[in-house]
Amino acid sequence: MAIAWLTVLQSVPWAEVVSNAPKVAAGAKKLWNAVAKKTPPVLADSAPQAQAALSPEAQAIAALEARILALEAASADLQNQMVASSELIQALAEQNTQLIIRVEVMRRRLWWLGSLFVLGGLVVAGSLALLFTC
Repeated sequence: MAIAWLTVLQSVPWAEVVSNAPKVAAGAKKLWNAVAKKTPPVLADSAPQAQAALSPEAQAIAALEARILALEAASADLQNQMVASSELIQALAEQNTQLIIRVEVMRRRLWWLGSLFVLGGLVVAGSLALLFTC
């Protein structure tokens, strides 16, 4: 299981991920700013009208008005969903940026730790070589 994760992590082009993280965050921020500025359409008053004594033309107009109200409601719902989606995208982009920063810090720490380990190994090997040559 750990080997599979290690293989996956090694196959990720981390240099590209790190270099593109600011672009992703900027794109999400731009999307959020564009969507947040838009206001949802104002719904017209949807009070039902009596159609009993209306002419056929008036009934057709009333039916069209009802369809327009339904379309306005659907449009407002889609606008709200788009705002919620852009909020989610912005949050994910910010989390991605934080993750990339943390991964880069951990990569640097791991490199230093590996370097210290190799240096310690060289010191131990040199000490053993001096011990056995004397």
